[in-house]
Amino acid sequence: MRPRDIAAYLFLALAWGLSFLLLLKVVAAFGWVGAVTFRCFIAAAILLVLARSTGRKLSFPASWVPLAVVGATTVAGQLIGLSYATPLIGTAMAAIFVASIPLFSMVIAQVWGLERITPVRVAGLLLGTLGIVMLVGFPAVPVTFAFVLGCLAMVFSTFCAAFGSNYASRFLKDTGPWEVTIGAFLAGGVIALPLIWVVPVPVAPQPIDYLYLVALAGLMSSLTYVLYFGLVASIGATRAISVEFAVTVVAVLVGALVLDEPLTLVQLAGGAVIIAGCALVLGLLPAKDKIPLQP
Repeated sequence: MRPRDIAAYLFLALAWGLSFLLLLKVVAAFGWVGAVTFRCFIAAAILLVLARSTGRKLSFPASWVPLAVVGATTVAGQLIGLSYATPLIGTAMAAIFVASIPLFSMVIAQVWGLERITPVRVAGLLLGTLGIVMLVGFPAVPVTFAFVLGCLAMVFSTFCAAFGSNYASRFLKDTGPWEVTIGAFLAGGVIALPLIWVVPVPVAPQPIDYLYLVALAGLMSSLTYVLYFGLVASIGATRAISVEFAVTVVAVLVGALVLDEPLTLVQLAGGAVIIAGCALVLGLLPAKDKIPLQP
């Protein structure tokens, strides 16, 4: 990877890992539907304003169908599942499921013929999954019906994220990351908006809640998704989405340092295993990655 790709990868890990803190606050104030809907529209608006103020020329594809598909999956589907599930199952369990996205992505990329899935990358993904189990351990909340619903929502969220990333890699490879991000967030907001009538905003948000919302939409949606879709185009969907392993490490560290969640030696070892798995998937370790699974 190029140095700027590595820098973007590390920034995404930090930003998305820290976003769990803001997500919980925004969902509490605006509800899980409102959190997604308003986040989408604000994120798209911020990028449109930045593009106009900096003179950036945007070139959207002739058909909005690909953008709508990415908006329905990577944006609306992923964020709705994540926003609904996290308060039910906790940050740690949500992070476990988020880290499974690369596994879905690897399978989809192989089926669509987008990427060469080699034994080394498979080993890296499996190693990362093992590290996630070591890192987070057992659920911190009782296994209730609500907990099961939250887990199902996270499975939906992670599959949507993997599908949309590979779809963008396949059908929007000639479209710039700014255009993909703006179009996807606009589409995601439109798709999520009707659900407001089913799940309205629960309380009157406070001024600080709007600040949290704008921070979540701007720093952890607009900027990060531009970088992310740029990574997808640069290094491929599976390698880009492997950042979710590192996101989980950051999220658990935040839980331990900010939310006073315990962190054991086994979890520390799990973090090291995850980093090793990421390095294998990204090709950062001196391993020969030449033999594809299929001839």
